[in-house]
Amino acid sequence: MKQDQSWSASLEHGEYAHDQALVIQHSIEAVDETATGTYVNLVTPNEFGNPEEYLTEVLIEKFGSSINVQYKDECGCGGHVLRVYK
Repeated sequence: MKQDQSWSASLEHGEYAHDQALVIQHSIEAVDETATGTYVNLVTPNEFGNPEEYLTEVLIEKFGSSINVQYKDECGCGGHVLRVYK
């Protein structure tokens, strides 16, 4: 189901903290579910560090110029926020 407004996908706790491949897979799914003209904040685990180092390139390879990826900040909970505009 497409998200027709900007939203956040929490991918930082539980099994995500131990499975980088799952973070990547669910990030791709979240971007795919995001409607054009909106964005998704991908909140990723602190355990893997800055998502620009392991996630940005994968997303650009998958979605090309249809997205714009911007690292926002380390959030108060210790995770990281990567904003993906469609």
